[in-house]
Formats: sequence, C-alpha cells, structure tokens
Amino acid sequence: MNPLESQLDYAFGDTIPAPGAVHQVAPGIHWLRMGLPFALDHINLWLIRDAIDDGNGLRQGWTVVDCGIANDATRAAWEQVFASALDGLPILRVIVTHCHPDHVGLADWLCQRWQAPLWMTAGEFGFARMMSAALPGVDGTAMLPHFQRHGLTDPAMLEQLSGRRSYYPTLVPSVPQAYRRLQDGDRLRIGAHDWQVITGFGHSPEHMALYCEAQQLLISGDMVLPRISTNVSVFAVEPEANPVQLYLDSLQKYAPLPAATLVLPAHGKPFRGLHTRIGQLQAHHRERLAEVLAVCAEPQSAADIVPVMFRRPLDAHQLTFALGEALAHLHKLWFDGALRRELNADGIVRFKAA
Repeated sequence: MNPLESQLDYAFGDTIPAPGAVHQVAPGIHWLRMGLPFALDHINLWLIRDAIDDGNGLRQGWTVVDCGIANDATRAAWEQVFASALDGLPILRVIVTHCHPDHVGLADWLCQRWQAPLWMTAGEFGFARMMSAALPGVDGTAMLPHFQRHGLTDPAMLEQLSGRRSYYPTLVPSVPQAYRRLQDGDRLRIGAHDWQVITGFGHSPEHMALYCEAQQLLISGDMVLPRISTNVSVFAVEPEANPVQLYLDSLQKYAPLPAATLVLPAHGKPFRGLHTRIGQLQAHHRERLAEVLAVCAEPQSAADIVPVMFRRPLDAHQLTFALGEALAHLHKLWFDGALRRELNADGIVRFKAA
C-alpha cells in the first residue's frame, strides 16, 4: 500500500461492488462501480433512496449521483441494477457532479429512460452541452494548436492526438436539453436527509459535491480522491486559467467538515481521513510547484515539464491531461510572480524564473 493510503481509514476494506451490483454504505445509500476503458479503469456512482412530492403525494424511488460513460458495457451494468437493486421503484432524478464523460455520459439515457430530471450546476451543464455538440473552441480541433504552442512537437504524438477530436461526443453523445440548477450552499432534500451543495473549481468549471450532515457523508466527486491527485489542467478554451490556485482554494471549503466524515469518492474506495487527505493533496502540489520552479532556471515549455512531473510512459489520453497539468503548475507560478512568460521565435511559450 502507498504510505499515504495507509494514513486513511478505508471503511469497507477491500470490498468493491462488481459491475451491476450494489453495496450499501449507509442506510438508503448504495455504492455502484462501473468500468472505464482507460488507465483509470472505474468510476463510483451512488444510489440514494428518495421520495419526491410531485403534486399528487410522495413518489418513492431513487436518486442517482453520476452516470458512467455512454457505452454498451455501462448500459448493461445499469440494466442489472434496474433489475435487481431498485426494489421495483423508479429513478426519480439524476444528479451529476460535473461535466466529464465518466460522470455525465449516460445522463440523457437515464433521464429519458425514467422520465427523470437532470440536476447540475449551470457551469457544468453548459460545458457538457458545448462539448457534446463539439462546438469550436471546446472540440478536439482546438487541442492541437494549444499544445503545439506549449511545446508539443513530436509528430507521432501529434498524430495520435489528432484522432481524439471525437473523444467527448463519443462518450457523451447527448445531454438533456433542460436541467434543474444547483448552486453553492443549496440544501437539497434527498429522502430522509438534507444534503448541502459544495462547489469547487480547478478540475472542472463548477464541480458540485454533496454533504449530508446527519449522516456525516461527503459525495466528493473528483475533488477529493484517496489514491490519486485530481487533474487540474489549462486547456484551449481557457488558455489563461490558473486552475491549481482555484483547486487549492476549493479544498479549504471541505476543512470545516467533521473528522469522522465518510468520503464517497468518484474513484478509489470510500474512506475516512478527509483532513489528512486535504493535507496530502496540498503537500503534493507544493512539491510539484517546487520541482517546476527549480527546472525553470532555464526557459521551459509545458512539454518540457511533463517528464519532470510524470516519470512514467504516457499514452495519448494521459498525455493531454499531463500537458494540461504541467501548464497549470507553470501558470500558478507565473500568476504568483515566480516565473515570467515568453513567446519565443519558434512560436512556443516558455517560462523562466523571474
């Protein structure tokens, strides 16, 4: 076990629900796990027992939190859940933490299947709609010039990345045309308990986590993960962003939660030790920033920084996030005044210690 992992308390040990099965983590709350065709090979989803007043009395059923990607394997796993885990009750609503494909991919399918509304923040809903429609600026065609400007020149890798133009629409073929907006601080009644909306930034436009005070449960989405650090990237649609700072600021919003909080993350296993994990994530970024600053004694592009931060082979999928994250750390240091930014004669942006 990673030494950092050993500092956390995994509430259910090595238990992992099989695709299509559920595991109860608290009364009325079930953990599902769906597969992903990436190095990060799974996503955790959540079913919460619910009851909604539709004007004709209370309807009993379930709320879904996050959906999985749109592929046959995930649909088949959901069909197993429908057949065996819902106690004959319907899905009443679909809540999505953020716009990334593993979270929103099957939202439209679930909403149509159950005639259930979608609940999201405005920032996440808008981005999901834009990316699913492959609008210019957020589609794959914007990615190559962005990364070329930041030092990616390898022809073979550029060729691989050019094939990712349909990446998002393939995994998220449609997004519901309407939604119910959630905002920071909202209190949402799900079944027997209230849940507080906590928004966060840096990983996605307006990520939403849900905290239940009565049960001391945090559905953290991607904002707090037990084994890996959340990706924080600068992408073409927002080329002057400072996502590392946004993410570090957002972590502070979880600090007031009780030490006993059970964290239900989108990846990895449920755990206790939220404050410990926040400290680990803060330390991780401090260390990466120090590494980046040290090598910037000489001018460095984001592509130059990738092997400094990621010391393992990367496929095309991983490289996009690695380049975005390398640039994010350069930007944090640039915004802090520790680096200066230069556009060189070769058209590549480089950063050097100020």
